[in-house]
Amino acid sequence: MTIDLQASEAEPRSKHIRRVWIQALAAVVAIAFIWLAGEGTAQREKQLQVDAIHRTLEVQTLALRGTVARYNRIPFVSGQQANVHALLKSPRNDALVNQVNRYLEETNRRVGAEALYLMDTDGNTLAASNWQEPKSFVGDNYAFRPYFQDAKAGREGFFYAVGTSTGVPGLYLSTAVREGDATLGVMTIKVSLGEIEEAWNRNKEPVSLIDAHGIIFLGSVPDWKYTATRPLKADELAWVHKHWQYGDRQDIAPVAWSQRSPAEGRSFDTYATLDGRKQHLLALEEELPEFEWKLSVMSDLAPVQWARWIGYAMAALLALVLLLAFKILQLRERRYAEMRRHRLQLEKRVQERTAELQEAHAFRKAMGDSLVVGIHARDLQGRIMYVNPALCEITGYQPDELVGQPPPYPYWHPEDLDKHWQYFDAVLSGQNTLHGFESRIRHREGHDVATMFYSAPLIDGMGQHNGWVTSVVDITDQKRAEEQQRLQAARMQRSGRLATMGEMASTLAHELSQPLMALGSFAGAARTYAERGHRELLQETLLDISIQAKRAAEIVGRIRGFVRQQTPGFQACTVNEVVNNVLALMRPEIRHQQARVIVQLNAELPAIQADRVLLEQVVLNLVLNALQAMQDKYPVDKVVRVETGLQGDMVFIRVSDRGPGIAAPVAEQLFEPFFTTKPEGLGLGLNICRTSVESHRGRLEFENAPQGGAIFTVYLPLES
Repeated sequence: MTIDLQASEAEPRSKHIRRVWIQALAAVVAIAFIWLAGEGTAQREKQLQVDAIHRTLEVQTLALRGTVARYNRIPFVSGQQANVHALLKSPRNDALVNQVNRYLEETNRRVGAEALYLMDTDGNTLAASNWQEPKSFVGDNYAFRPYFQDAKAGREGFFYAVGTSTGVPGLYLSTAVREGDATLGVMTIKVSLGEIEEAWNRNKEPVSLIDAHGIIFLGSVPDWKYTATRPLKADELAWVHKHWQYGDRQDIAPVAWSQRSPAEGRSFDTYATLDGRKQHLLALEEELPEFEWKLSVMSDLAPVQWARWIGYAMAALLALVLLLAFKILQLRERRYAEMRRHRLQLEKRVQERTAELQEAHAFRKAMGDSLVVGIHARDLQGRIMYVNPALCEITGYQPDELVGQPPPYPYWHPEDLDKHWQYFDAVLSGQNTLHGFESRIRHREGHDVATMFYSAPLIDGMGQHNGWVTSVVDITDQKRAEEQQRLQAARMQRSGRLATMGEMASTLAHELSQPLMALGSFAGAARTYAERGHRELLQETLLDISIQAKRAAEIVGRIRGFVRQQTPGFQACTVNEVVNNVLALMRPEIRHQQARVIVQLNAELPAIQADRVLLEQVVLNLVLNALQAMQDKYPVDKVVRVETGLQGDMVFIRVSDRGPGIAAPVAEQLFEPFFTTKPEGLGLGLNICRTSVESHRGRLEFENAPQGGAIFTVYLPLES
């Protein structure tokens, strides 16, 4: 009997020990699950920030390189003027000084730089675009500047510094003014990067531009400007002081941040105080080797920490729910042991289903809360039933301010209420629910946010339609980047038109001189006839004056229409009209080249929707290239053929010449920007042509003709 009692006591003790081990193991698993959920959520949020910083780096790097490329050729082109060479040879000639001053002033006004100035080989400024301003560069010596020394030595000068005369910082680009092998002087342009810095100031992320010595010289955080990211050596500091790179600053203090060594790639954990509070930042750097600069962009890691704690909380909540469910089931099992025998299978199915639903609900909520795309669900009457944190971030409203709200919703833009109502009615009626709807919304703080709405039916487990779910995507940065790209393309197109008109300038001037000289002669004759009373001869002479004035006005009108800044946009036009306008504009150049143009136009071509000015630029560039390809030919062999026609659902414009054709190595780089085989070319013409044609959803193709020469064909769709 004693043995039986001991056995009965040992059995509960073993069960208790096993239960303790099971509970300990469950606690360890729960803690591990909570930790993994929090860390996984944090890593996803951090990766999203890294991707966003990479996009910012790409956009800002493109803006910096585009600014430098825009002004890089200005010093060289300006230094080729004859009066510039003459002034460098006779620096005391006051008339030449006045001419060059006015030339530099007008050139700088057109390109929009800070200053454009000319120095002799000793570094003395002989003429400058700001010659009339109180702080003019004229008379100052800049021989100590590296950009002067590099240009004098035959290299391209490139240097960012604070101006010694004005105290205004800027980027200095310089090149030598040469005549043969002799260096006569140095032409320099000063470019402000203020617009880029202002754009950085509007962003939330701190952006910094760092030079080769580790000095921050441009950025969105004023306190970091002219501070060093690493200790400067004595010779580096001496070099900066010697060249007055950053004014009369005697010491470059370390920047007020601390950085942890990069754990992976180019990312840094940075700790700094911004806007009066300490922040933990994620920093990424982009090397700009051609400038010997580095671009750094930072992002606040507070959202990552919040995501981590939310992950912990959601996982802990799930573990708590499961624990409570387990405890409840234990109590029910003890109280209803007899009933459970008869309903064991049923309860087991209920438990499994309950666990699945809880896990599915927790998973959907965690997934919805972790999305960067805004989500809201509405019932069949349009009342909001659910919003996720991303939508609250986009609109600025809290969940309790949105849930339960009927339309109009508080974030609808007051100026676009009709559009929102139309989209709302279309969604509720089941029309265009899967198509995106682009609109503005009004953030709670008052600024506008560009968004895309996507809606789909909300179907319950029974297959019943009980509402709608809508995704809201913030496309503000995308719209801004598209606008910057459009403006950059427009500037390049206008630069191409100006370059083309520059090549035709001499012949156009000759063409204008004829009607102007005729006007002078007719005016003198009219005065004589008026004095002598020859009424009929006077009327004939006045008619001749009117004809010549109209002829001159037509020439000027064609030039102004071609080089104007804004194009009229897409409108109905025919390719035959485009070809005729271009040939009329180029008639002086064709006559000057002693060439012939054979025109074959299909008179039955339909009209297309196109930007007429852009197409005229394309055709003009192709015809001008054809003429230049035949410069070494005899006049009888200088023949350009221009054809138009219809091929399938595309109209085409074909320009062919009898030149040497296009060699294989050149063909591989033909459409690349800044690639050219012309000594004075910019390398933008064919690149702009292809970009303009592709903006019409067309294509530009070329081939070598069997009998010699090149053929370029523009294909444009009938429906744009």
